[in-house]
Amino acid sequence: MSMHIHLACLFGLALSPVVAAAQGAAPPSTQQCRVCHALDGTGTNPMIPNIGGQSAEYLSKQLQDFRAGRREDPQMSIIAESLSDDDIRELAAWFASVNASFTLPE
Repeated sequence: MSMHIHLACLFGLALSPVVAAAQGAAPPSTQQCRVCHALDGTGTNPMIPNIGGQSAEYLSKQLQDFRAGRREDPQMSIIAESLSDDDIRELAAWFASVNASFTLPE
């Protein structure tokens, strides 16, 4: 996918984020995240972190760091470049709202 398509998708997806989140539906800005992190924030392969259930503060910080170049990843650095502060707040709130549960080994 070209950079122009990524930017167009992000711009289009960010148009109605607060309404979707308030209605309990996944905000449109999660669309691009779902490819790697799924809707519930579960990494789609072992090299992708599970972000569902992480704190909003942690998720916001990571996205801000990717956007600012303080943290680097080939995909995330490109994606985060075009995220606004509102996008970051919305994404962090959505994935933080996921109720992650864990089972200890016996």
